[in-house]
Amino acid sequence: MNTQGTVHLQVRDQRLLDVVGKDVRVEQVATGFGFTEGPVWDRAGGRLIFSDMKHDHMRSFKPGAGVTTFRQPSNKGNGNAFDREGRLITCEHATSRLVREERDGSFFVLASHFEDKELNSPNDLTLKSDGAIYFSDPTFGRIREDVGVPRALTLDFRGVYRVAPDGSGLRLLVDDFEQPNGLCFSQDESRLFINDTPRLHIRVFDVKRDGSLSGGSVWAETTGEGEGRPDGMKLDSAGYLYCTGPGGVHIFDPAGACLGVILTPERPTNFAWGGGDRCSLYITAQTSLYRARVKTPGR
Repeated sequence: MNTQGTVHLQVRDQRLLDVVGKDVRVEQVATGFGFTEGPVWDRAGGRLIFSDMKHDHMRSFKPGAGVTTFRQPSNKGNGNAFDREGRLITCEHATSRLVREERDGSFFVLASHFEDKELNSPNDLTLKSDGAIYFSDPTFGRIREDVGVPRALTLDFRGVYRVAPDGSGLRLLVDDFEQPNGLCFSQDESRLFINDTPRLHIRVFDVKRDGSLSGGSVWAETTGEGEGRPDGMKLDSAGYLYCTGPGGVHIFDPAGACLGVILTPERPTNFAWGGGDRCSLYITAQTSLYRARVKTPGR
């Protein structure tokens, strides 16, 4: 373990200190990976599960025990999330599928095609409290060998989709992104935030009663120096939005003002809160996994 001794915080608004604390330090807890992504905390196992896309490998990190293999091969899995029944749902870049691992270890395909055409490469996902799954479908897994399998595109747009709570009924919600990526709901689930990686901004949509979306105006932009673009994005328990961006993990207030950045030694890709108190922020960043203790628990 490599503990970083200096505070890794860029303060743009003093309110940031009330959200994350004054002494945020980023420590490297594991390294030597190819391209890390998709972290999710497994409460039952007391461990973090994350993707190593370049090595076609999903791994787990348990404090005090280190890193072990979770799934290999992984079809270059990217985003991960647990559903209400504790089943792991994964976005697969190599197969263009959204899959769910069942209790018996088998896999159920939740989505693979839209109107008889293969999806691009499902990237990240978030679940609504009713069980509906919302996921982004950029083209990264078809155009980059390190995180996918280069192959021809079958769709002429990059969309965001919804899978009904019963696991059926794939529905295209919006298709005007350059490359949609991270997404998360507001606390009351009345709004859905979706970022667009190349455009460096976050958009916000109103969620209708039937699960469809409206609106889509730009809510915030990620600005600053250093490596990183909008990618992983989540909300904490107090309603502050965290999103990767230039230099690290950016924290926004409910109105879209950036309070500051948790600075990372490598380009950040995603993050998840873990530990018993959900105040350990685990950050996947290219070849390494980092951890920072923050004041406000994750959602």
